[in-house]
Amino acid sequence: MVRCISSSSLRVFMALLLMPLASGIPLARAADLRHGEDVFAQECAECHSVREGKNKKGPSLSAVSGRKAASIADFVYSDAMRQSGIVWTASALDAYVANPRKAVPGGKMKYDGLADAHDREDLIAYLGSLK
Repeated sequence: MVRCISSSSLRVFMALLLMPLASGIPLARAADLRHGEDVFAQECAECHSVREGKNKKGPSLSAVSGRKAASIADFVYSDAMRQSGIVWTASALDAYVANPRKAVPGGKMKYDGLADAHDREDLIAYLGSLK
């Protein structure tokens, strides 16, 4: 059975579909894991590894999503990080990567932060893919 849609129903449907564009609401964007891996290589890999058990200047970021901050036993964290109470959710990672010194005052990470929100989103999606 073929159903026809009325022109008035079609207009309502199209209006609802285009409403986010007309209102300035940004459309959702899918994270790009390959770009996130590239961002990691450019911004993070000098100090962090994604291999479990391989710490560098910073702790391994293997399976970081959902992990409690300062929880890798064989890495020496700052007092500020140990006392932060952070659990590395996507929003916590976003705030930290954007501005580490603001997110954890007194921390020892020497990184000014990643300003581009899309780069952070892709990086965090990439880190979340590491199990």
